[in-house]
Amino acid sequence: MVVVLELVLDFPGSNYFPVVGSRSNVVTGEMVEELILSGADIIKVGIGPGSVCTTRIKTGVGYPQLSAVIECADSAHGLKGHIISDGGCSCPGDVAKAFGAGADFVMLGGMFAGHDQCAGEVLEKNGKKVKLFYGMSSDTAMKKHIGGVAEYRASEGRTVEVPYRGDVETTILDILGGLRSTCTYVGAAKLKELSRRATFIRVTQQHSQVFF
Repeated sequence: MVVVLELVLDFPGSNYFPVVGSRSNVVTGEMVEELILSGADIIKVGIGPGSVCTTRIKTGVGYPQLSAVIECADSAHGLKGHIISDGGCSCPGDVAKAFGAGADFVMLGGMFAGHDQCAGEVLEKNGKKVKLFYGMSSDTAMKKHIGGVAEYRASEGRTVEVPYRGDVETTILDILGGLRSTCTYVGAAKLKELSRRATFIRVTQQHSQVFF
């Protein structure tokens, strides 16, 4: 993280033109504050929550995503910074919770996997169409982008086959529809109000399992 801080401090944007800088992934309010005070505009929050991420298994490092977003958003907004919730969403309701927890932006990987707009070819396995989906710290990603996994580190992601899902528009409309409905339920006139209207409680089961 020291290297990241040095990169932020050396970032030349202010000398030339306005630049929005996003740096690293963190999960604590203290690190968010340090990065913003060093010049970062937006902080990505999340270590290990992704659907094809194995960081928590390989390293033992991580933090519950909802708690991380709540704590990091509070720190960032106090310094007029922003956060991106990175990972952990598997349905539109999870996206709504991330915004409700204080995220300014939400990154999605698994929810968009398998669509036409994703990289990779459509494959046919056992009569079903699939596409490959892999984490950015996986063996597949590192072989593709940097020539392989360095000897001093381990792969921290999976490569999986996901069902082919066609055009991404249907999925995006489903997410947007869910967010609009969330706002009506909690009384938020716009997305920015969601974090002020949301209250979180711990539950053992969120929805009926009768027909699931």
